[in-house]
Amino acid sequence: MDLVNIVKDAGVIGAGGAGFPTHAKLTSKAEYILLNGAECEPLLRVDQQLMEKFPDEIIRGMEAAGQYIEARKAIIGIKGKHKQVIVLMRERIAALGFSDYMEVMELRDIYPAGDEQVLVHELTQRIVPEASIPLKVGCVVINAETALNICKAMAGNPVTETYITVAGDIPQRMTLKVPVGVSVREVIGQCGVDNVDDYAVIDGGPMMGSVMNNIDGYVTKKSKGYVLLKKDHFLIRKKTVSPDRARVIGKTACEQCRMCTDLCPRYLLGHNMQPHKVMRALSYNLEDVKEQQIAQLCCECNACELFSCPVNLHPKSVNVLFKQKLAEQGVKYQPIQMDFQARSAREYRLIPSKRLVIKIGLTAYDKPAPMTEVEFRPEYIQIALRQHIGAPAIPAVSIGEQVKAGQLVGKIPDNSLGAAVHSSFNGTVVEINDNSIVIKVGSYV
Repeated sequence: MDLVNIVKDAGVIGAGGAGFPTHAKLTSKAEYILLNGAECEPLLRVDQQLMEKFPDEIIRGMEAAGQYIEARKAIIGIKGKHKQVIVLMRERIAALGFSDYMEVMELRDIYPAGDEQVLVHELTQRIVPEASIPLKVGCVVINAETALNICKAMAGNPVTETYITVAGDIPQRMTLKVPVGVSVREVIGQCGVDNVDDYAVIDGGPMMGSVMNNIDGYVTKKSKGYVLLKKDHFLIRKKTVSPDRARVIGKTACEQCRMCTDLCPRYLLGHNMQPHKVMRALSYNLEDVKEQQIAQLCCECNACELFSCPVNLHPKSVNVLFKQKLAEQGVKYQPIQMDFQARSAREYRLIPSKRLVIKIGLTAYDKPAPMTEVEFRPEYIQIALRQHIGAPAIPAVSIGEQVKAGQLVGKIPDNSLGAAVHSSFNGTVVEINDNSIVIKVGSYV
């Protein structure tokens, strides 16, 4: 079975992360294949429910990917608090005859357990080098929905839908199967809020997601959550501070306490990521930022900004600011070592998820978001040509053309990293621009 081309043709990407094309991960050999079932972002409930609803498909997709890359072991990482899911997955692994190859390991309820490099260490005790990827230590990581999509691809079904949790300060919290290209406004409309204009909407999880400037966008294959909070909520006010304001506040108020560094997940893995040093550099109005290369080691998990800093400064935003300056100057971090050891204090500095939820003011909304069946009937869908890392897809259809659900509408450019995109409904192509393909939904004649 040519799994790489099957996955490539189906447009499978990392679901819920940066959207790295999965077929590219399958072109290498690795010792381990790891399934990221941590879902450590507060309030999001997708992966745990997918594993409960589609255990066999997820297991089969992971097993096929693992065998293809010649991994000697497949490990599924699930937080220990999800006891029913763990029992179910272990039962189904045994029933499918994969017990000698695949196992479930319980993860601690910490943030960010789902960070790729933290996950690798928790499951294998290996540490991914600075500025590198899990493959460097013999690991390939996929998440639960990606494994599900690999299984679907093997049955001839491309990726035309994604699973999204709608959560926050709303009457109805739910997890939905949403066709790709449906408007965000239509998805949010299911949650029982009378006037969405009273809310700010975070695209993604509360920690790493960003506040949407408007909600007139469209769902992509990597959409995973929408968190609605009142505009005066602490988290919204913190996330909407401008980069310039964050810089000024940091320059005048940082007391160099080191808490941002001492609790940084990457620093605790032995990396040289030290946010307090980047904050210190603000005081010098540096034009030459080469000495601040460590900012490029930031995974932008926001632990420093939303949990660690005792005076509510913005170390993550400052890291991002220096990242941008380094990119503009063409400076790239150069590791000085390849072997790392977790710092001895790591076990005592892990961030408990419950404390994090309290700190960012979400305890009242940390409730179930059950899988809910909803039929979407949009008038138009908008399929983004870039829903992934790499080059945008090239339109494979023309204006006026009728398309079927599941039909290829955007293909990968030759000799490029990218992902194919498909229509999620029958309809007629009415607009093609640099960013997307608009389809008027209707019957296929």
